[in-house]
Amino acid sequence: MRIHTQPGRGTTFELNLPITLSVVRALLVEIAGEPYALPLAAVARVLRVERAQIEVAEGRPHFAFEGGRAPLVSAREVLELGEAPAGGDNWCVVVIGDKTARHGLVVDKFLGERELVVQPLDGRLGKIEDIAAAAVLEDGAPALILDAEDLRRSMGRLTSEGGAGGWSRAKAAGADVRRQRVLVVDDSLTVRELERKLLLSRGYEVTVAVDGMEGWNAVRTGDFDLVITDVDMPRMDGIELVKLMKSDERLKSRPVMIVSYKDREEDRRRGLDAGADYYLTKGSFHDESLLEAVADLIGPAGEARG
Repeated sequence: MRIHTQPGRGTTFELNLPITLSVVRALLVEIAGEPYALPLAAVARVLRVERAQIEVAEGRPHFAFEGGRAPLVSAREVLELGEAPAGGDNWCVVVIGDKTARHGLVVDKFLGERELVVQPLDGRLGKIEDIAAAAVLEDGAPALILDAEDLRRSMGRLTSEGGAGGWSRAKAAGADVRRQRVLVVDDSLTVRELERKLLLSRGYEVTVAVDGMEGWNAVRTGDFDLVITDVDMPRMDGIELVKLMKSDERLKSRPVMIVSYKDREEDRRRGLDAGADYYLTKGSFHDESLLEAVADLIGPAGEARG
């Protein structure tokens, strides 16, 4: 919807509606606290695999499936969403692929089946590996729709390169070297994904929050080296989030960067007065400018922590 107003002449409301809608029946799962959708046409089986059923072969976890063995790959590892949890007595597994090459994608939780209206991603994102499109759930929350073909290739690559075995090795390695962790807080799915992919490409660990309230809860319970936040967000805006952090004895020394469409000098001053350490406008947003600002504030991603 677009609204055009001319003083003294009136207001024009312009509505653009799609002639057709693309609808997909999908399995909704939870991965790293976020909902993701898998088209049901790509799902061979959904099951819970008992820990006792899992065996390790050539350094990789497998489980028996339809007379053969299927390697297990963590969805968090495929999507570069951080370390997979240790898991309980059973794992939630989505079997993907045909009889010649099947893999078990380990997710955090099954959320049920949904009929989703497909929403194309912003063209500025380009083709994001393992992601096909997006959708909006009944409660208004966004969900990314996974690309089944990309997933098959990614899981096959991780398996052949020992990535699935590296799942457990990465946990051991993490005890010696801790990568810098960044929390991205923005209500725009496009901006969150742009910043997340950009930071991941430089080796930072990235967690996302969809508004200021979720960001505040995350920063109080997590251990982040930097918080990057938007200003205009529902429930709690970025200025209030910065003020809360700077008034907290444990968090006041944590660097905070504001990335906002507001580019007036008074907007910049308001953010810096609230306690932000850096203010970057989205209008002049460039990949290198964000990365340089992050490096100035917390250093390179792989820096060892004492």
